[in-house]
Amino acid sequence: MRNRLDERPTREVHAGSAYALSFVARDDVAERDVLDVGCGFGWFELAALDLDCRSIVGVEPTRTDLATAERHVDDERASFCVADARALPFDDGSFDTVVMWEVIEHLPRGTEPAALTEIARVLRPGGVLYLSTPFASTVSTVLDPAWWLIGHRHYRVEILAALLRDAGLALEQHEVRGGLWTLLYINNLYVAKWIFRRRPFFECRLLRLVDREWRRDRGLANIFVRGRKPLQAWS
Repeated sequence: MRNRLDERPTREVHAGSAYALSFVARDDVAERDVLDVGCGFGWFELAALDLDCRSIVGVEPTRTDLATAERHVDDERASFCVADARALPFDDGSFDTVVMWEVIEHLPRGTEPAALTEIARVLRPGGVLYLSTPFASTVSTVLDPAWWLIGHRHYRVEILAALLRDAGLALEQHEVRGGLWTLLYINNLYVAKWIFRRRPFFECRLLRLVDREWRRDRGLANIFVRGRKPLQAWS
């Protein structure tokens, strides 16, 4: 992830990132070995360290994408590695928990099964995957500028459940959150960042509305799923 606005990882998270932290069970991070596929600037690394993870490895496809996280996350329990999600350079059963926040939709179309199979391979028996991605509601799809520009993918729970099952993971939980304020904020972010090279307009005011929206029980913008590797191979 290229850092066009000279951002840095922070413990002050909002919207989907804040919800991700509430979605992840503490027991799946504390004293666990964690892999963050698509770690971005390293915000989840900071959170996992605060939750007393045993170790966390963040991966991105290029060294440039890792530059911000490597510069700002300074803890011996955290490390970073250039890696392709479809060919992870780790031994079988290396991790207790894998997280993949807003990443699967950016993989080359049709390669999701390869990435999820790799994640299942590096998980220990009983290990868990946490994943988030845009939800395939009509409203969230139509109001996503990246869908119009580059075919940014959105997913329904049935598709994700099938992808997990084919990789050898069982879907345990799913939640959909975020609404119209979230979609407005995303559009604001695109315009501010990519055209004006600045932070979103009216950011503080909009984030208050977005955070309030994410506390509701139902949404239409993003889907979160938890999948688990069985303790024994499928019979």
